[in-house]
Amino acid sequence: MNWARLALRFGEPLLPLGRRVPFAVQKLVLEKALARIFARPLQDGAFDLLEGRWLRLEISNLGLAWCLTRTPGGLRLARRAPVDVCIRGNWREFLLLASRQEDPDTLFFRRRLVIEGDTDLGLAVKNLLDSLDPEELPPQLWRAMQELGAALRQ
Repeated sequence: MNWARLALRFGEPLLPLGRRVPFAVQKLVLEKALARIFARPLQDGAFDLLEGRWLRLEISNLGLAWCLTRTPGGLRLARRAPVDVCIRGNWREFLLLASRQEDPDTLFFRRRLVIEGDTDLGLAVKNLLDSLDPEELPPQLWRAMQELGAALRQ
């Protein structure tokens, strides 16, 4: 059994504990990670469509949710905000989406991921994420995401 299968097998029961992490810690970690991971797309204006608008990401089966917007300082998270659009799904679908193991349109068409609210903004965000070049991610992160996604598909 490879490391990705082991990580999924033993890590999955621990995932719901993420909701016990104080929001301030989640915010700090996620904002720093997003700034690093999306440094070039942020610099190129790819996330400007979220300026003054709020996206809520909900991982339903883990009880986790974050509201995300674009500010002059970068991507910012809030626990609650007047959201324009919400994208909801289970952690597995988000991992399949991020690792490019599943086509985003398929996930949305089969209602494994759901967009509610301003669907034009939701589709623009989906298309933005789909257009990002995974080769610009830190190589170890991209490799790990691919291996975890592939193990999940099996």
